[in-house]
Amino acid sequence: MKSPGKSKRQELLCRYIEGNPFLTDSELAHMLGVSIQTVRLDRWGLSIPELRKRLREVAKGSYGQVSTLQKEEWVGDLVDLEPGRQGVSVLEVSEEMTLSSTKVARGHYIFAQANCLAVSLINAKVALTGTAKISFKRPVYCGEKVIARAFISRKKDNKFIVRVTSKVQDETIFQGKFLIFAIA
Repeated sequence: MKSPGKSKRQELLCRYIEGNPFLTDSELAHMLGVSIQTVRLDRWGLSIPELRKRLREVAKGSYGQVSTLQKEEWVGDLVDLEPGRQGVSVLEVSEEMTLSSTKVARGHYIFAQANCLAVSLINAKVALTGTAKISFKRPVYCGEKVIARAFISRKKDNKFIVRVTSKVQDETIFQGKFLIFAIA
């Protein structure tokens, strides 16, 4: 891909980040056909923060809407939440989350991210997971970023069916169907 001119490139950079704040500098560089350093200079010139700061800013507004979990109880970073409807969280897999010999993420971290997100959608003081039908599609490695998206697919009385799909880039790595009970 031929690199566009600077002003056009910066316009595209803004549009890409606006559309998907989870994009890394490396992914943006690939999309724009430029070096990572060029993306960083463009971000700096446009006063666009790095990925971690962008995620922190998005997350600040979301945690206040959660009534079922405290921020410190979360696995992953909550970046979008519409209680009673849908939500998104991001988990950056660190070395501490992986098996030392293979650098593959331990499954309970991937499950916990999805479960936290599913429970957070329920607008109640106490919500508990009754059952979960889950499927791991491929291993996740140290350094990968898992984006989990959840939505309530069904509700009856105090019972909710929440579906969660977790992806690394565009590849599905986990799917789950959770039965959540609103207790209080």
